[in-house]
Amino acid sequence: MQGAALQLLLSWTSPSYPVGAFSYSHGLEWAVERGDVRDVDTLADYVRAVLRRGAAWLDAVLFAHAWRSAADTAALDAIAELAAALRGTSETALESRQQAQAFLQVTGRAWPNALFDAFARRQRGRPQSHAVAMAVACAAHGIPLAPALHAYLHGFAANLISAGVRLVPLGQTDGQIATARLAADIAEVAACAPQCALDDLGSAAPLLDLFSMHHETQYTRLFRS
Repeated sequence: MQGAALQLLLSWTSPSYPVGAFSYSHGLEWAVERGDVRDVDTLADYVRAVLRRGAAWLDAVLFAHAWRSAADTAALDAIAELAAALRGTSETALESRQQAQAFLQVTGRAWPNALFDAFARRQRGRPQSHAVAMAVACAAHGIPLAPALHAYLHGFAANLISAGVRLVPLGQTDGQIATARLAADIAEVAACAPQCALDDLGSAAPLLDLFSMHHETQYTRLFRS
């Protein structure tokens, strides 16, 4: 990767990038309330399930297809529509949609690009997916698929680990231990997802969706999902 492309990728996946990722836990808050997530081991297990069988796996496959279709308007718009629908609960749909809208707005203002801006205009007013929005940005700015997808998945996992550190609570060292344990999972998902056809796309993590559903009525909440 060239220096400019690497700088973009680091910026877009940084915790400081203003997409509001810090305010979502992807159902983790209810899992902590129930006692299912209570230490570094169970936190890593939770995030691993999201990566391998849940929304992060779906996002990874859709990211790859969107990146490859960035210059094909009809194909890209169909992928964007599918991605916006592939969430199991209203809160996880909100999580992806709100981050996508913020990403489209901020990235378009800070790093204008004709292909990316055209996509944002076509999709204005429609539900969006954060994964697709970032995939289009990466393709438009010449960031290769492999590092782009790996970075997206790392950011997804790191945000959930950060939420877990605050919720359990855990120490910062435990958070880094969980991150290290998930490195192989992130690499494997990033390698496998581009090989998955859209017709074969699916997930199998019903407990994650149940956690998210219960979070909607959780009495005390710090996070929006």
